[in-house]
Amino acid sequence: MELIDPGVLLTGASFACFRLLNGKLQRLIPAPSSALRNPWKWRNIWTSFIHSLLTGTWALLGFYLQPEMAEDLISTHTRFSHCLIAVSIGYFIHDFVDMLQNQKLHQSWELLFHHTVVITCFGISLLLQRYVGFAVVALLVEINSIFLHLRQILLMANLSKTTFYRLNSLLNLGTYVIFRISTLAWMTRWLVLNRDNIPLLTYTVGSVGMAIMTVMNIVLFCRLLRSDFLKSTRDQQKEKDK
Repeated sequence: MELIDPGVLLTGASFACFRLLNGKLQRLIPAPSSALRNPWKWRNIWTSFIHSLLTGTWALLGFYLQPEMAEDLISTHTRFSHCLIAVSIGYFIHDFVDMLQNQKLHQSWELLFHHTVVITCFGISLLLQRYVGFAVVALLVEINSIFLHLRQILLMANLSKTTFYRLNSLLNLGTYVIFRISTLAWMTRWLVLNRDNIPLLTYTVGSVGMAIMTVMNIVLFCRLLRSDFLKSTRDQQKEKDK
């Protein structure tokens, strides 16, 4: 009999690795002069970017290697996908602690709340070894987060006027619709259709989590649209008026 679940051990190892990585990033990727006022945020965003790149690719591979998981998101999964959930939980715990230590609560409460919901939902999946496929679907959102975090890195590096930033903005908005809004809508629909196959407590936690995520992502989408597209359109109009 195993005293400690291997998934819990992997979560702890992931937490330690992300803490170590975050500490090393100051030397590996020095902050540019434009980001020196907030070097913690520079390291934090780079760590988040690496997590998104890792887990977004991992989630796609999970479905590619076992397409049957898409047909049964409750009980069908591989050790490969189960490990993905553990690694991601480790990251979210690290990021939660990192924000508590380095950022004021009024600046980070939205993300802290988001991380609490994710850790709770993923934790249920990890310990029960059920709904792993559903959690892997949720991690497809990280494909968009690659461009979302890259956008923040470019802003901090004072590269918002470059062609690369504009290209990233387009990719960010496109993947936001495909991998974030559409994925969350599909997950909500799946929950409703599979209501009879899910225990009431798990269904309630999942439904509340999805509702919170949906609202937060719609708000963020509006902010991105206003900042990267509507604002630039207004600026161009002002230039023409001059």
